[in-house]
Amino acid sequence: MIPKKGIFLIFLIFLLSACAKIPDPLKVWQAREVKIKEEAPLSELMQRAERYFQRGQYDLATQYFEEVKNKYPGTPESVLAELRLADTKFWAGDYLEAITFYEEFEKFYPNNEAIPYVIFQIGTCYYKLRQTIDRDPTYAKKAIETYQRLLQTFPQNAYRIEAENRIRELRELLASHEFYVASFYFKIKYYRAAYKRLLYLLETYPETYVAQQAKASLEKYYQMALKETESFNKGEVKDFFGGSVP
Repeated sequence: MIPKKGIFLIFLIFLLSACAKIPDPLKVWQAREVKIKEEAPLSELMQRAERYFQRGQYDLATQYFEEVKNKYPGTPESVLAELRLADTKFWAGDYLEAITFYEEFEKFYPNNEAIPYVIFQIGTCYYKLRQTIDRDPTYAKKAIETYQRLLQTFPQNAYRIEAENRIRELRELLASHEFYVASFYFKIKYYRAAYKRLLYLLETYPETYVAQQAKASLEKYYQMALKETESFNKGEVKDFFGGSVP
């Protein structure tokens, strides 16, 4: 017969050994809990970044998106964060920076489903940067090129109608620019340069409203260009500084 004290010791040893062992279901639950805790920072970072983005606090949104990109490379959230970094620059009005971010995204993820959106946004950045008819038309031309690339590469994309409308608008702008330059040359009596510019307008933007105005002025510009050519041939035209034209 085992004394009561011995029975108590055996029971105590059994209890301690039982407590030291964790049932398999409990182990699985504990491992899952640890995994959730490890993933929590990523989801929390994305939530904060999106929240700041929606509020228009783009500097703060940028900080969180960059943290996701740097801490969790290769994850879907990291890819989204890279796209969102471009979006933050766009909505903050930093269009040139946004173009750089969008172009990098297109370069590194050429098969991503967001590429039509990315190309459209690049074109829209240039569209936002367009200037008035008396300024450099480079951005307007780049916007057209980008929208055309979108239409050629993804003809059924969701932005097709808007891209086509903007191309028409920008072509009118470029035609107006050419007419403005032609009118300026005509005003300062550079008639041959004015006539050439008018011809370029009609050849390049024939469908525009401005082209109809240019047609109405074509004969006048042509006649003045002829007279200037005759003056050149006779040596009667002076250069900008008053000397004979070589």
